Amino acid sequence: MNLSVPATLLLALFLALTPPASAVENTSTAANPAAPPAAAPPLPPGAPPVALPPAAPVTIVPAPPALAAKAWILVDFDSGAVLAEGNADARVEPASITKIMTIYSVSQLLKAGRIKLTDSVPISAKARGMTGSRMFVEQGANVTLEELMKGDIIQSGNDASVALAEYAAGSEEVFASLMNQNAARLGMTATHFVNSTGLPDPGHYTTARDLARLAAALIRDHPDVYRWFSIREFTHHGITQPNRNKLLWRDSTVDGIKTGYHEAAGYCLAASALRDNMRLIAIVLGTDSENSRADAAAALLNYGFQFYETRRIFAAGQAIKSARVWKGDVEEVPLGLQQDLYVTVPRGQIPQLQSAMQFSAKLIAPVAGGQDVGRLSVTLDGKVVAQRPVVALKAVSAAGLWGRTVDGVKLMFED
Repeated sequence: MNLSVPATLLLALFLALTPPASAVENTSTAANPAAPPAAAPPLPPGAPPVALPPAAPVTIVPAPPALAAKAWILVDFDSGAVLAEGNADARVEPASITKIMTIYSVSQLLKAGRIKLTDSVPISAKARGMTGSRMFVEQGANVTLEELMKGDIIQSGNDASVALAEYAAGSEEVFASLMNQNAARLGMTATHFVNSTGLPDPGHYTTARDLARLAAALIRDHPDVYRWFSIREFTHHGITQPNRNKLLWRDSTVDGIKTGYHEAAGYCLAASALRDNMRLIAIVLGTDSENSRADAAAALLNYGFQFYETRRIFAAGQAIKSARVWKGDVEEVPLGLQQDLYVTVPRGQIPQLQSAMQFSAKLIAPVAGGQDVGRLSVTLDGKVVAQRPVVALKAVSAAGLWGRTVDGVKLMFED
């Protein structure tokens, strides 16, 4: 080989600076698995022990607490993940937890502009004559809608529930029909209401799972009204009554939502707490005392916060990747999700999440913005923890005749 002088010098320098093969340290145990590791030299007498690097964290998730209740469920608000459950689909009587739907249905009418918080609501004889927990409204009096809603939420007033129902729908019977329509829209497939109060009736029932769905809907759709569920006491007509949700006094992160009791239903509690931007919803039905329902809900919430974490993986409208578009005026379109994607996994496992997209077919223009084009799966250790439809984030128009023809030919050679 005839090397120029500069090249010869460079080669000599390279050979001089390169150690022999025996001097190169092999740092990969996988590359030389048979070679035993070198023994560490003994420590001199009195020398401090060598600090070892911290071991990788191991996530241990114990079984959820066992509860003395008819039914229960623990759900993450953002991801919808069920973290614990027991008889969650069993038919039960909700007692005054019913009033979550009463307030939700009234709030829907408020949002639509059909009624206003400042409206003056006349109190009927039926409302005044309600038994059980009451706000103590007087027949013939006029009470603002806002006061009645707070009396229903904080004091669990059966009289307030009926007054709200009659004002919103003309009668409690018609209002119950409205409640059932809202339940169907929210996917509460195992629920049926016959009154606004939760008083006993064979045709009035639900499940823990459906109530968790309802609680999440109220928090999501009506956050301003939900704030009232954290109020500890309310005074009407000179009578001050406390909120019966004991967790509002025990745990500063608990901000709602509703208690319930009658003899057939037992002591019930729907509770929600927000810690470090993670919100959980616990439903406990059919315990034997006020303290038992509070203890059970607290145990569920503490379990969820201790052993799980929730993270937003992708934001709505975020371009996750691009895909080839055939016969379009552009060659690629950004793809993403229409809603934020949250996942709930055992603590410390977020970095282990994997995501993948599957497409049902090649994208052929025109493509509409928001068009469903595939599916995104998020997995942990090979198990799917979330799936969402993938959509085109932008519209793509069809190319001209020449562009469509060229892509048509290319497609003939595609797999």
